[in-house]
Amino acid sequence: MKINRFMIAAPKSGSGKTMITCALLQLLKDSGKNVLSYKCGPDYIDPMFHKKVLGVPSKNLDTFFTDEKTTVQLFLDERADGDFAVLEGVMGLYDGLGGIYEQGSSYHLAKVTQTPIILVVDAKGMGKSVLALIAGFLQYDTQHLIKGVLLNRMSKGYYDIIKPLIEKELSVKVVGYFPEQKDIGLSSRHLGLVMPDELSDIKKQLNETADRLKKTIDMDLFIDIAEAADEIGDSENADVYNEKNIGNCDQNEFSQNKAISTVNIAVAMDEAFCFYYEDNLRMLEKCGAQLQYFSPLHDTRLPEDCDAMLLGGGYPELYAKELSENISMRKSIKTAFEVGLPTVAECGGFMYLHTYIRNICDDTDEQNKADIQKKADVQNDMNKSQLVGALDGGCHFKGKLVRFGYIELAEKHSNFLPPNEKIKAHEFHYYDSTDNGTDCIATKPATGRKYDCVISRDNYWLGFPHIYYPSNPHFAESLVRKAYEYRRNKNGKLL
Repeated sequence: MKINRFMIAAPKSGSGKTMITCALLQLLKDSGKNVLSYKCGPDYIDPMFHKKVLGVPSKNLDTFFTDEKTTVQLFLDERADGDFAVLEGVMGLYDGLGGIYEQGSSYHLAKVTQTPIILVVDAKGMGKSVLALIAGFLQYDTQHLIKGVLLNRMSKGYYDIIKPLIEKELSVKVVGYFPEQKDIGLSSRHLGLVMPDELSDIKKQLNETADRLKKTIDMDLFIDIAEAADEIGDSENADVYNEKNIGNCDQNEFSQNKAISTVNIAVAMDEAFCFYYEDNLRMLEKCGAQLQYFSPLHDTRLPEDCDAMLLGGGYPELYAKELSENISMRKSIKTAFEVGLPTVAECGGFMYLHTYIRNICDDTDEQNKADIQKKADVQNDMNKSQLVGALDGGCHFKGKLVRFGYIELAEKHSNFLPPNEKIKAHEFHYYDSTDNGTDCIATKPATGRKYDCVISRDNYWLGFPHIYYPSNPHFAESLVRKAYEYRRNKNGKLL
């Protein structure tokens, strides 16, 4: 398949990858290209910017989560010849698993998908030293994928001097520069960028960024680099959900009753719950489920005809007051959970099922606690807020990262996974629970460190880890199968 593509990568985080990527996506969209994007790694928020703000289809790709063949299949799924793809890297180009391995790095993804790389270099405060930095990255590029360099935070005057020197000495194209932009920028929070819905006039900012970037880059050179990318895969291998990969994901097998043609999975989706891997949702659909989106913030109850519930991650702590005040929704979810509705809850969704959430850090010194409490008089979500109450205990803000990074999960007793199988996941949270569960063993792949986590029973899986279904499709199969069983029991077919 011929997908025109390039990757925006950088020597380190904070180099301007996201801003440059968003501006390029806007320019390509404006030019009439059928543009789409991918985010390298487990981050949820950049794809949301691409989809919600720019209207560009986007999803994650991660070579830790999936092997090389599956990664390519996920890249090609639902794509067509002539599409134009922009891949956004993560951290530094060569920063992978544990910070030292190639697996999971932007470079590994570029190598697996044979994608040309545009290296965005933050050149502020640098003179000729920028050549040494670029030369080092080129030396590590064993596949010769770096096809261009963009110099960020550089003046036009110095760019005119340094560009010919870079191209002469390093034999790499300089595709343009971007002066420092003091009046526009994307703010940060502990999980990355703030949410798109929170940024005032974000579309105007990104349009302005695109207009400015257009004046300082060679857009034709970007397109030439993308169009020179090799063909990848073939149509026969483009469907990651084929029988070989999905196992026994068969609607008829699940239903065992022709009267049940499908099942409905209620998916929490609003400002507080919006962290979902696109391929997780698509895999549930391929297994025969229909997704019913609902809002724990704004709706009064679960969808009436749901057969399972998916509570994804997000920022429930920012909306604790509103979630607490939506008593009818809290009661609806608690009742459904208690009568056995199959449920998967991750991170923020897991927190929401607790009895309460406390946003004041218990380790904060007394003066800071007093200051926070003053703010709490205005911002009630800083207080101890009542939540669903399906789980005893609560979640507390710890003031620092509690657990972070990639893990592999194995159930102690088989509920959602076949015996002795694992699923890959990622953790990143500043809150901790009074009961994180002990039904799974998490293993850190780089160090081998193990710890207990997740509450896993026959009809629910609850915990902080964000799991990635394509790393073990049996998980998606299990959730859909449990939904079919729930519907049959609910309809009185099996008692």
